[in-house]
Amino acid sequence: MLAAAALASCTQDTPQDAAPAPASPSAAPADNTDNADQAEQAAPEPTEEPALPAEPAPEAVRDAFATLQATLNDTCTPGAGDCAYFLGRVTQELTELDEAMRADPKGPGHFKQPLADMKTLFAKLGTDRSTPHLEKHFSAIVGTRDGINTWMQDHPDDYR
Repeated sequence: MLAAAALASCTQDTPQDAAPAPASPSAAPADNTDNADQAEQAAPEPTEEPALPAEPAPEAVRDAFATLQATLNDTCTPGAGDCAYFLGRVTQELTELDEAMRADPKGPGHFKQPLADMKTLFAKLGTDRSTPHLEKHFSAIVGTRDGINTWMQDHPDDYR
């Protein structure tokens, strides 16, 4: 109880213009139960945290594009064993950009070309995200990434 009283008194905010409350002359320093009760009564009620959505909202287009753009200087050699991370990452970045564009207040119509390009790519890939399957579609994945980068460069208001 003493710890709760100390915590409550430490976390109370006092307005800058308000004078501190005078100590009760009748309360002896050893009488912590009365002070704890007063602290509990004076403590502001905890505010409720806003409810989190069931699923996180898609990233903003700018943020999703930035992470996709970070892959521009990366590549791999299909069949050489160095593509698992790269192709998985580019595919994931494209998926997140697709979600962000669809959720953007400008609406999917504003992003018609990149969304169509990603839809075509995702239709080719299906649900198989294995390295051999992604390597098979290496050119389509990298080409889609590069095409979207070009489109976005012509629409700087979407990422700046």
